[in-house]
Amino acid sequence: MKRMKRLTLTVLAASVLFCLAAYGDTLTTNGGTEMDYEDLSYCVQEEEAPVVYYTAEISPRSLVKIYEAMDWTRKEPTAVKLSTGEPPNSNYLRPELIEDLVKKVDGTIVECNTAYAGQRAATAEHYQVAEDHGYTEIADFQVLDEYDSMEIPVTGGDRLTGNLVGGHFADYGSYIVLSHFKGHQMAGYGGAIKNASIGLASARGKVRIHSGGTSDTHWHDELQTEFLECMAEAAKSVKDYLGDQVIFINVMNRISIDCDCDGNPEEPDIHDIGILASTDPAAVDQACLDLVWNADGNEKLLRRIDEQMGLHTLEHAEKIGLGSRHYRLVNLDV
Repeated sequence: MKRMKRLTLTVLAASVLFCLAAYGDTLTTNGGTEMDYEDLSYCVQEEEAPVVYYTAEISPRSLVKIYEAMDWTRKEPTAVKLSTGEPPNSNYLRPELIEDLVKKVDGTIVECNTAYAGQRAATAEHYQVAEDHGYTEIADFQVLDEYDSMEIPVTGGDRLTGNLVGGHFADYGSYIVLSHFKGHQMAGYGGAIKNASIGLASARGKVRIHSGGTSDTHWHDELQTEFLECMAEAAKSVKDYLGDQVIFINVMNRISIDCDCDGNPEEPDIHDIGILASTDPAAVDQACLDLVWNADGNEKLLRRIDEQMGLHTLEHAEKIGLGSRHYRLVNLDV
């Protein structure tokens, strides 16, 4: 983090002063931690920077509040993409938290099957998990690749020319990519980019991403750099296909070092932080990481991100034009 601050200090100095004048010296997280704006390494106040909205409150009301702050005009029908969570004890977003937002947009909750052995690898079992976890009680639910895949083009990528998403992907006019921000065993961290790439990929598409674009049938774990770059490229294909009909909301609660694909994740060391939202997936993920870098108890998560080279996903995302790591923070709590 010190190296990053040195690289950005000169460029951001004037922006930080503006930020402090506009919003005060600090923001407060859900857990009560105060953070200096000047320590959010990629936060700027340049007009051209994508806006990331923030609220410390994590509640049904605050999810609706941050959605409304975006003033988004959507096309129906609306899909709400989330992780249904692997049983028995994963940290998936609870239905009681998201219900008001899903109902406000008359949304259908959508997900794709996994490419690893588990209770969400087959369609029938996946529908059962969605029911067991309470999602079918609050909205319609659909496994997007229950029958097949569809391929959407990837432009400007180094690894992929096409991305395999669920066959029902095109049935929806707009998407809310609603992500639980946490660590991840392979990607280092999981947020908006992972949810829009691996999350919307069909089971076969997940294999393509994990294999670095080399196969749709054989998973190659050793291709880490290629895997991370394919995630960014797959997310770009989704953003390019949907245009302004996709937004990204990250919920920073239960921030374990393990993903919601882990049925028994490690207990979090970091207190809950808040909710962030943007039209730019790279910006909202970077803002979450800035907050993690300044959070107490972050050592294990930062180690996991470093070991898995998690920041390379963001580096590649910015390189190929998916989004910007620099962002303009709008704190809805002041």
